[in-house]
Amino acid sequence: MSWYDRLAAQGKLTVGHPLAYEGKIVSGKTGQFVADGPFAESKEAIGGYFLLSVATIEEAVKIAQDCPGLPYGVTVEVRPIAARCGIRDMAEAELAQAQA
Repeated sequence: MSWYDRLAAQGKLTVGHPLAYEGKIVSGKTGQFVADGPFAESKEAIGGYFLLSVATIEEAVKIAQDCPGLPYGVTVEVRPIAARCGIRDMAEAELAQAQA
């Protein structure tokens, strides 16, 4: 917790929460399929997330390199927040193609 608390005190940590082990998976074109999770067929698990307020992805990587879980086999994935939803982009492209 000291790592988490230090990032918060520095103003770099916006929010972070662990994720529960249970969950649901929703699929199908109309969301008609609902199955118990967590998130089937994955060799890896997402244990939680941090939302950082940093200037560059390199700064976020530097923070991740200090994660106290790394020596115990934890993997940290660093990703930027997308400016737009990729699913929306695909839907708009499909609609444009259908109207052409």
